[in-house]
Amino acid sequence: MNIQFFALMQTVSEGSIRLKAPKTDKISKEMGVFYNPVMSLNRDISVLLLNSTNKNKLQIADPLAATGVRSIRMLKELSKNKIQKIYINDFDKKSVELIKQNLRLNKIQHKGNPKISISNKDASLFLLGSSGFDYIDIDPFGTPNQFLDAACRRIARDGILAVTATDTSALCGTFPNACLRKYWALPKKGTIMHETGLRILIRKIQLIGAQYGKALTPIFSYSKEHYMRVFLRNEKGKSRVDEILKLHQMFNGAGPMWAGRLWDAELAGKMHSSASKNKIFKNNRELAKLLKIIKEESKINSLGFHDLHNISEKLKISSIQKKESAIGQIRKSGHKASETHFKGEGIRSGIPAEKLAKLLQKQLKNK
Repeated sequence: MNIQFFALMQTVSEGSIRLKAPKTDKISKEMGVFYNPVMSLNRDISVLLLNSTNKNKLQIADPLAATGVRSIRMLKELSKNKIQKIYINDFDKKSVELIKQNLRLNKIQHKGNPKISISNKDASLFLLGSSGFDYIDIDPFGTPNQFLDAACRRIARDGILAVTATDTSALCGTFPNACLRKYWALPKKGTIMHETGLRILIRKIQLIGAQYGKALTPIFSYSKEHYMRVFLRNEKGKSRVDEILKLHQMFNGAGPMWAGRLWDAELAGKMHSSASKNKIFKNNRELAKLLKIIKEESKINSLGFHDLHNISEKLKISSIQKKESAIGQIRKSGHKASETHFKGEGIRSGIPAEKLAKLLQKQLKNK
């Protein structure tokens, strides 16, 4: 055991657990074992999503466990019958020792516990050496690319694959060549770059899955600060895979990308309701706001969204209409409309841009 390494620890709280994590002023890949408190919302959503599905007795894989925070939160916060067995893995030996410490800190017995398996392997080899999982969480520092093949191979029928990407500069168009190399698509900087970047990520995962006859459909997706996150449900069958591939297309000069739904609306509603009732989450305003917006956004199947700033500039309107008022006008015109979590001034709606422009101009004249 590296005594010096463990001397540089701090005890932090997240969700319902306490955790020993490295002290650091800056999160970086060079940390080896790293804990990012900003990603607590990422883990909140993982717990809420699994608790909101009808699936029980899950075989769960956490291949890049680091401090073990995600797995420990699942053990403490998922409903009683959700976990059949959780597999906690990290390539770093220090991580494995820290995971064991953190399990003990949270009074979770791991030695001889048939519900918990701890391993010290390369993440992809760990996945490939298994018989498969109902839930796999890929949450790396940077691109998830190197883990996608193994994860797609080992996600079970009707299983859920969760993927995080933090290389948003590539996906959103700052480095288009990097996006072409990594994600086989052309990004584009602009108003809707976070949505198109997320859709490019989804398509890449779907293409990997398609090789193995697995149709991966998004059930919950979002873009937040420095990362993108998607949960995909796996269905097997060539015809279903073919349906997925037909929904890959160019849009707004970017792509190819996934052009289908980003959310299962029923699931998004359940997650919002669950968060408001759960004592762990109910005082988390950031989480509540995000889930409330996505709950409404998920009801509208549109590719891209409208940006009030953008439209006002094009129409040379000096005073931008309030978003709530614009949403009301769109709904009165017979179209669905909601906020979008992708951008503060954004409105998700199937209304054509030209019709929205006329509505805004008409509203301005009536003032």
